[in-house]
Amino acid sequence: MPFEELKPSLDAAYKAIAQQINVPGFRRGKVPPMVIDRQVGREAVLAQAINEALPQVYNDALRENELEPLSQPELDITRQDDEGLEFVAELDVKPEVTIPSYDGLAVEVEDAVVTDEEVDTQLDAMRERFGTLSDVERPAADGDFVTIDLQATKDGEDIEGAQLSGMSYQVGRGGMLDGLDEAVTGLSAGDSTDFTSQLVAGDLVGQDVDVAVTVTGVQEQELPELDDDFAQQASEFDTLEELRADVRERLGRGKRLEQAAAARDAVLEKLLEQVEIPLPESMVAEELTARRQSIEQQLAQAGMSMQAYLDEEEQTVDEFEADLSDRVRDAVAAQFLLDEIAKTEEFGIEQQELSEHLIRRAQQSGQDPQEFANHMFAHNHIPELVQEILRGKALAKIVEAATITDASGDPVDVTNLRPDGTLGDPAADEAGDGAEGDDAVAEYAVGGADESADESADESADESADESADESADESAEQGDAKA
Repeated sequence: MPFEELKPSLDAAYKAIAQQINVPGFRRGKVPPMVIDRQVGREAVLAQAINEALPQVYNDALRENELEPLSQPELDITRQDDEGLEFVAELDVKPEVTIPSYDGLAVEVEDAVVTDEEVDTQLDAMRERFGTLSDVERPAADGDFVTIDLQATKDGEDIEGAQLSGMSYQVGRGGMLDGLDEAVTGLSAGDSTDFTSQLVAGDLVGQDVDVAVTVTGVQEQELPELDDDFAQQASEFDTLEELRADVRERLGRGKRLEQAAAARDAVLEKLLEQVEIPLPESMVAEELTARRQSIEQQLAQAGMSMQAYLDEEEQTVDEFEADLSDRVRDAVAAQFLLDEIAKTEEFGIEQQELSEHLIRRAQQSGQDPQEFANHMFAHNHIPELVQEILRGKALAKIVEAATITDASGDPVDVTNLRPDGTLGDPAADEAGDGAEGDDAVAEYAVGGADESADESADESADESADESADESADESAEQGDAKA
């Protein structure tokens, strides 16, 4: 930055400082520059001038070099003298992406087949909802409902919050304490036993504790017969065959949605295999941290420790971290690829599309749509939603151009891919409920949307330049050696 370009900012700095200091013999605001240099130091004046001038120069450099920032810059002022100012800005920028051809990509997914066993499972679940319980005078067996009192202790001391009284529990269902099913099986009303287990929440998660359980009642579940009378009781159908056909159709719609989602992800994965995208490590690290924290929060809410989760998934810590890293890298790469396709195809967004996307996102998070929209506008998250829609359109574009077949060689229907790239249940959409079905572009296509639109990039550059310029100029003034 030549000195003549810095001079207006330097003059403004002298004027501003003259208004702030009192010097005997001079009126406020009329202190000459040479006096200010003696009183506060020229370095301080230069620092203030740089703070004012540097953000604009930095933004000009970004535009001239057609760079989109992804991080705040580290600014190093390398020269500062009467000839002008020279600085280096180091930052992560959006990588250049060469889009491979996506016409005619061929992928194969599994067949969307509904088995008789799956239909029977759904019907059995319906029968359980209409089942009745009756007391029995015998030991508890698998499938029975028992009423239990439970107390956990550690080293003979009761554990606060680890007591239950009068709780109904179905033997064999699991999902509570390891060992509970084995402990209560064979016990009659009034019987007690002890066993060792591990709590799933609290300060003692993962530690062995002693559990005392008492069965106070045993009930046997009686299920209704699977016949026409049951069909009339449990549904709007008159016959069991009509109910069975409806269950099969509903399961089929779900299978077709799963199949379309698998096809969508397979197409994107295959396209990613054809392109090399240099990933900014700082962005990958930030996304890794966010994903890890999200998983830990979800586990905590579910009352499960990380070790219990790893045991359930049959993974070691290293395997979990490697898998998470691979998924995050795929996610970041997919964002860049879809952003470039959206830019190349010059996709636009209608207000109606944004409104529908806001509503779906609100329904996904269980929030009131208006409150969700107000929050997104207030916190300037709309550019992120816009980018999600654009990525969805890019994904829809490559899926439409692909050849997708199932394992039997039949073409796969992806007409339930919405214009923004999300999936919807056609029957539900026709009924006006667009929130049903798989409503994600793809985990790695939507997650962690960055504000890479031009306006957002400019705002990010302004803010980051302001902060870095302040830090660099302050350090320069303190050191007095023209080094930030």
